[in-house]
Amino acid sequence: MSQRQPKTSPNHTRSFYIVWSGQLVSAIGSHMSHFAISIWVWEQTQQATALALVALFTQMPRVLVSPLAGGLVDRWHRKTLILLGDTIAALSVVTLLLLYLMGSLQVWHFFFAGAVNGTFSQLQQLAYTASISQLVPEGQYTRAGGMSSVLHYGSVILAPALAGSLYEPVGLAGIFAADLGTFAFAVATVVAATIPSPRGTPQESKHKASKTNFWHHIILGFRYVFANPSLLALLGAMALFQLIHDIGKGLYSPMILARSGGDAQVLGTVAAAAGIGGILGSVLVGVWGGPKRKIHGFLLGMVGAGLSKIVFGLGRSPMVWVPAQFLSSVHFPTIHSTRQSILFAQVDPNFQGRVFSIGFLLVGAIPPFGKLLAGFIADRFLEPAMMPGGWLAGVFGGIFGVGSGAGMALLYTISSIGLVLIGLAGYTWKPLRNVEFWQPKTVEKVTGNEP
Repeated sequence: MSQRQPKTSPNHTRSFYIVWSGQLVSAIGSHMSHFAISIWVWEQTQQATALALVALFTQMPRVLVSPLAGGLVDRWHRKTLILLGDTIAALSVVTLLLLYLMGSLQVWHFFFAGAVNGTFSQLQQLAYTASISQLVPEGQYTRAGGMSSVLHYGSVILAPALAGSLYEPVGLAGIFAADLGTFAFAVATVVAATIPSPRGTPQESKHKASKTNFWHHIILGFRYVFANPSLLALLGAMALFQLIHDIGKGLYSPMILARSGGDAQVLGTVAAAAGIGGILGSVLVGVWGGPKRKIHGFLLGMVGAGLSKIVFGLGRSPMVWVPAQFLSSVHFPTIHSTRQSILFAQVDPNFQGRVFSIGFLLVGAIPPFGKLLAGFIADRFLEPAMMPGGWLAGVFGGIFGVGSGAGMALLYTISSIGLVLIGLAGYTWKPLRNVEFWQPKTVEKVTGNEP
C-alpha cells in the first residue's frame, strides 16, 4: 500500500530535468577527478591498500553523518542543501589543486579532502534524492530512478575516457580545473530550478525550532524503519550485496593496472564500457518502466551482475574485461531503480530524507571496510601466493594466471560468486520476497500518537 504522494506540476517536472542535467555534468567532472586521483595514488604507492584508504576516508564520514543529514533534509529547504553540498565539494577540489601546484600534495591529503567532501556530498545526495518524489509523478518513479542511474553511468562513460586521455598532457591540475567548471554549471542549474520541500506535519511545524525535537525526529526515522520488517529486509539485502560488491570494487582499479602494466588508457576503456552498459540499462529501465513485480528486478539484477563479474574476474585482458564489465553494469540501474521505486511508493515524503539516510547508513557502514579488507588480503596474502612459485599458484594459476594482479583476480571472482548467492537467497526470505505486498505501519502507529 503506497503512502499518499503529493501532486506534481509540469513546472516541477521541468525543474527535475534542469537539476538532473546539472548533476550529470558535475558527476562527470567529479569522476574525472576520482579517476585521476586513483592513477596518481597508484603511481606514488603501487598498493591497493592506499586506494582502499582513500575510499574509506571518503565513505565513512558519509555513513556517520547520514542520520543527521536525513533529519536536515526533511526539515530544511532542499535546494539550499544541494547548493551547499556542491559548493563544499568545489572548495575541496580548489584546496587539492593549490597543494598540487605548490608541490606539496601527498596521499594523506586525499584522506582529509575525501572526509570533508564525503560529508557534504552525502547531504547533497540525500537532498536531491528526496526531492525526486516532489518533482515527478508516482507512475514515473522507476523511470526517474533509471535517470538517476544515468548520473553515475553517464559520468563513468565519459570521465575515464576524458581523464585517461588528458592525464598525460594536462596532469592532475588540468583535470581538477575541469572539475571546477562542472561544479559551476551544476550550481547554476540548481539556482535556476524550483525545488519544493515537503510540508511538515503539524507537530513538526509547531516544534520546528526545537533542537530536542530535531533529534527526536531522527530517532523516529529509526523506529519507523525497524518497525517495518519488509523495509528492513530490503535495506538489509542491499547492505549485504554492497558489502560483497565493494570487496571486488576495491580491487577493480589496481587489478586492471597491475595486469596491464599500469596502462591508464586500458583502465579508462574498461570503465567506459561499464558506463555504456549502465547507460543502456538506464535507458531500458526508462523505456520499459521495470518489471511489474519490482522485487524481481532487484534480486535477478543481483544475479545477473554477479555472473558477469565472475567472467570479469576470470579474464586477463581487455578482450574479456570490456564485454564482461559492460554486461555487469547493464543490471545495476534495474537493481537501484526498483529498490528506489519501492521506497518512494511506500515512505511518506516528509520522512523520505530520514529513511534514505538510514538506508545509506545500513548500506554504507560496512562496505568501506570491505574495500580495506580486500586491499589488505590482496597485498599481504593472495598477491604473494599467486606469484610464480607461490603456494596458491599451483592450484589456481591455470585459471587466473600468475604474477601481479592474479591474487586480486582470485579474490574478485570469489566476491562475485557471493553476489549471485545473495540474489538467489533473497527469494527464500519472505519479508523481502513479499516486500511489495507489505502494508507499512504509519508513523502514527510506530510512535503511538505523533508523526
